[in-house]
Order: sequence, then C-alpha cells, then structure tokens
Amino acid sequence: MNIAGKLIGALVGYLLFRHPFGIVLGGFFGHLWDIGALRAQPLRQGPQNSFIAPLFALAGAIAKSDGRVSEQEIAATENLMSRMQLGADQRASAIDRFNAGKQPGFEVHAAIADLRSWASGRRDLAFLLLDMLLDVVYAEGPLAPNKFVLVRKLCRELGVHERELAALAAMRGYAYAAGGPHAGSDHAYGGHGAARDQGTTGRDPYAVLGLSRDANEREIKRAYRKLISQHHPDKLGDVPAELKRRAEERAREINAAYERIQAQRGFH
Repeated sequence: MNIAGKLIGALVGYLLFRHPFGIVLGGFFGHLWDIGALRAQPLRQGPQNSFIAPLFALAGAIAKSDGRVSEQEIAATENLMSRMQLGADQRASAIDRFNAGKQPGFEVHAAIADLRSWASGRRDLAFLLLDMLLDVVYAEGPLAPNKFVLVRKLCRELGVHERELAALAAMRGYAYAAGGPHAGSDHAYGGHGAARDQGTTGRDPYAVLGLSRDANEREIKRAYRKLISQHHPDKLGDVPAELKRRAEERAREINAAYERIQAQRGFH
C-alpha cells in the first residue's frame, strides 16, 4: 500500500496551517496523489492503433456497398496500408477485417461504434478517420448512393457535419455534392463557379474552407480559424506518425486556401 503521498501531504499541511485540520487536509490530498487521482492522465482514446480493425472493416463494407469490390478500391485500401506503415501482423489483420467487412450481414453499426469509441468525442481524431477513408470512398469516382449512406452514418456518429466532410473532401481534390451523389453541380459545396478557381492545385479554396463564394470576410476568417484549430497536428497526442503527417498536410492546405482567398479579396 502506497502511503508516501499521505505522509508528505500531512507534513505539508501541518507546516502550512500549524493546525490538526492542516494535517487532515494534507493527508487527504496525499491520498488522492497515492491513488493517481491528481496525476496527469493520457488522453482517453484507447490503444494507439485500436482503430485499425474497425477502420478497415468499414472500408470493406463501403467498397462492397455498391455490389462489388473493384480493383481501384482494393488498390486504394492497399495504398492506405502502405501510408499507415502497417507492420506484417497489422497488415494481415487489416486485410482480414477488410474481407470481413465485405461479407453479407456484416455489422456496420458495430464498426462505426468502435471508431466512435476510439475518437472519444475528439473532432480532430474524427477528421483523421474520415480522411483515411476518403481514397477508398472515392476510388471509383463520385459517391454511389449506398456509399453515401454509410459515409453519412459515420459522420453523424462522429459529430461531423456534412459541410465539414465536403471541406475535407475538397482538400483531397474530391468533389462532394450536397444532398447525395446525384445532386446537380449547383449544389456542390463551394458554390457556383467553384471549379473555375481551382488553379494549379485542383482544389477550390472556398470548398477547402467549406464556404460558398458569397461568404463575407468575417465568415471566411471564422471558418479558417475553426478549421485550423480542428486540424492542428499538435493536438493529436499519441497517434501513428502517418496520421500526424496527414494532419500537417491538411493544415498546410487550409493555410494555402485562406491565403489565396486573402489575395483575391485583398484583406489580411
């Protein structure tokens, strides 16, 4: 039984108050220290890599949701494994879970619940999960209806608004239509004429910030501050290096989009 904290606390309490009450109070806080209640705790997000199994299982379910798993989707999944620098055992587990996700009757709700539990309400981790899935989601081009349903469900469970997903997709160079995969171009996030301002990057700066072209200066600044806060890599804590690298890339994309709009609008 650890009593060092109680003894030290009681002594400090006596020296501070010169009264029996100080001994009791100091001993109480010493007890809290002994049991770890006053020590800094790591961020509650479970084991570092506990998201891998449900992530790849959900990737398999998304790939299969339109009827068949294509070569593009398999290639996108393998590329994700490489980007994440998975070891041999982790890679084998990821493949196994991907194949499980393709099976009829796979419990998609359970995989999404596991990802939600791993993110623990943290929006930066939620964005990382969505970012990792995007290449699989868009491997064949625009979202098919069944894929759109699963992506929406994941966003809802992670607390990510559809407009935020659209901005994240824009950072990766993917077009995202509001209201479903068959929505017309007028409903694409980024507003009318967004494609005309993609420049050499292929990414519309307004879409990257989740804005329409008629957004005013205040709205632009507010969207930028919100996004850069949500995607800041320094807030991630203990996550795999690949996830931190991707967060750094997103932060650069957000900054670049904001700077382009600043230059066009002429504000600072």
